[in-house]
Amino acid sequence: MGFLGRRLGVARLAAVAAFVLAASAGLIATPSSAWAAKYSSIVIDAATGEVLSEYNADSPNYPASLTKMMTLYLTFDALERKQVSLDQRFAVSAHAAAQEPTKLDLKAGDTIALHDLILGIVTQSANDAAVVLAEGLAGSESAFAARMTQTAHAMGMENTNFHNASGLPDPLQRTTARDLSILARHLYLDFPREYAYFGTEEFKYRGVNYSNHNHLMSSFAGMDGIKTGFIRASGFNLAASAVRNQRRLIGIVMGGQSAHARDLKMASLLNAAFDGKSLPENQLLAANQGGAKVAANDTTLHNIAHHAARTLAKLSPISRAEAATPRRSGESWAVQVGAFRKQSLAAHASARAFSRIEAGKPVALASVQSRKHTTYQARIVNLTEKQAQSACRLLRREHHSCLVIGPSMQMASAKVRTAAE
Repeated sequence: MGFLGRRLGVARLAAVAAFVLAASAGLIATPSSAWAAKYSSIVIDAATGEVLSEYNADSPNYPASLTKMMTLYLTFDALERKQVSLDQRFAVSAHAAAQEPTKLDLKAGDTIALHDLILGIVTQSANDAAVVLAEGLAGSESAFAARMTQTAHAMGMENTNFHNASGLPDPLQRTTARDLSILARHLYLDFPREYAYFGTEEFKYRGVNYSNHNHLMSSFAGMDGIKTGFIRASGFNLAASAVRNQRRLIGIVMGGQSAHARDLKMASLLNAAFDGKSLPENQLLAANQGGAKVAANDTTLHNIAHHAARTLAKLSPISRAEAATPRRSGESWAVQVGAFRKQSLAAHASARAFSRIEAGKPVALASVQSRKHTTYQARIVNLTEKQAQSACRLLRREHHSCLVIGPSMQMASAKVRTAAE
């Protein structure tokens, strides 16, 4: 069996075959209809998560190179955990070197510093660099893609699946504008230091200068990131973030007909949102919609508290006062173990995760409400950074979704009710 068969497997080969047949029949966007994907957009407030405008925000599309936002999220996570360093060199495999452009033209057998890989992705959107990172961090691109999807689902990106690290065409790789806004917000809040990479306007590697593909960086007031993307099936995509008067907004545009049209649309959306207005095609949501709201009279929360109390008695008991008292800034970390449409599923995930870690900390359940549905997030809170990272390592080894939530993300969310004995 050739490389493609080994990598994709029989099921995935069937999906690829179906995709090719559909494209030949005109059912999927082809080179003659590059912008056939449905247009969608969303603008949110980075601090609160409030949705300021949206249009087809839950319509599925291919992320294209916006995929690399998650590739970098996991890279930044590894950096923060000190699992890797910026000067660490990663080996270039034949598979990585064979990626289609855009790329850095890395050669099999080369090594490249992590710092250069990050900048190559931020500016050139280098597909070979994305695969080098994936293989270096997870052993293989497929294993890394599984980790990407697991992290996405833990964030609440319930309509997203990743199958590669670059965003090159894959019929199984899907997302939505809403999901990508969640990811962009996490990048800014979880890694404020590393987020500065997205402001890089030019990168020089081996004598070649690579300019940032996000042309709004030099023309839109306050713009400092994040990422562009394009494949024929997706149209022209853009995730962007800008700050004015100490207020940061995040916008996602997908399915643009051209790079220029996409950029104009993003500029119009962000300008309108900064001015407190809405473009005709969008509907401004009610105040606070999209922010975290605690479910009232939540019997599920009581059930989690009861389970937590029983578990704590067996593991590492703590007093009621200590459990309910907010921790110092260094102990305001949390782990999110899932985001679900049903409270019962969130409660079950919390209980299962809680029973597997000796955290001795309270459980929190919050509902995040959008125009169409409510998502229930389950977290274990009041952890130190070390406890949160250790808990997630344990849970991931047992194939549970887990996302480390830093203090900045905790502070940006609305108050979440906790339950513990």
